[in-house]
Amino acid sequence: MSTPTSLPRYVVFGEALTDMVRQPDGSWLGLPGGSCWNVARAGARLGLATAFAGAVSQDLFGDDLARASAAAGLDTRFLQRVPHSPFLAFVASRHPPQYFFVGDDSADLHFDAAALPAGWRQAAEVVHFGSISLVRQPLAARLCEEATQAAQAGKRIAFDPNFRDLMRTPGYAAVLAHMLRLASYVKISDEDLAGLFPGLDTCAALAQVRAMAPDATVMLTRGAQGMTLCKGDVRVEQQALRVEVADTVGCGDAAMGGWMAGVLSGAAHDLAAQARLAAAAAAVAATRAGAYPPSREEVEGLMNATARTPATTTTATRS
Repeated sequence: MSTPTSLPRYVVFGEALTDMVRQPDGSWLGLPGGSCWNVARAGARLGLATAFAGAVSQDLFGDDLARASAAAGLDTRFLQRVPHSPFLAFVASRHPPQYFFVGDDSADLHFDAAALPAGWRQAAEVVHFGSISLVRQPLAARLCEEATQAAQAGKRIAFDPNFRDLMRTPGYAAVLAHMLRLASYVKISDEDLAGLFPGLDTCAALAQVRAMAPDATVMLTRGAQGMTLCKGDVRVEQQALRVEVADTVGCGDAAMGGWMAGVLSGAAHDLAAQARLAAAAAAVAATRAGAYPPSREEVEGLMNATARTPATTTTATRS
């Protein structure tokens, strides 16, 4: 693959890892993954000039991630190969979820932002952060600083917390508050809200997020119940598109990539169009096993093939 001559518009920072998934016969299948890496792949496959900024190992696990990154069309100048062990997630069961991470001093923690291509920040329009990379030190502190610098440079920050049990630590509350203050775009699921704000129902937890991120457009995803896109007093309700579901792993990551593809395309100011593109990306991902990054052609094909149910847009009235 030829080296890109320009720098990407969408840069996704975070973790890339290998999912070791237990099979019915007791064996383990290794699959490239990681929420942030999946988001980046989705953006690239949807035709958005995208880079994943992170570090992976120099062994066969890192080789798989590097090959899959190139195949998706990511700008691989941002992918660092370091002489450290791979970051692994052992998935014993998806339903119910049972997993654990193996990553003491692993490659992802040795990411060096100073080694990124010169001029990347000036070229980027949206910079994404999220998931477990923001709770794994010392990487988390570096990424919070990168987010701060990007925001100070006038870049739009996208944030998807993608809640995991690792975030049940006192220190993560400050990280969450920091990222929400910086964010222009926040994607969060009903399950994320339940984990981040225990004791609050979905509406109350969403109100908390919006209060902490007053300037952000917020996307709430609810799986088969669709999604809500909120900006100021405007709310857009988008139904989930009907497909034959093979797997829901990675649907949220595909939705995030689809949303940002809409933001950075002709739908920049059309919340309903952004929501429909995100829903279509998630739906295509659901038709394949594993964290599948949908292509632009697949997403457009689904949007054309499905009966269009217009998104419902409402504006709050003030007394």
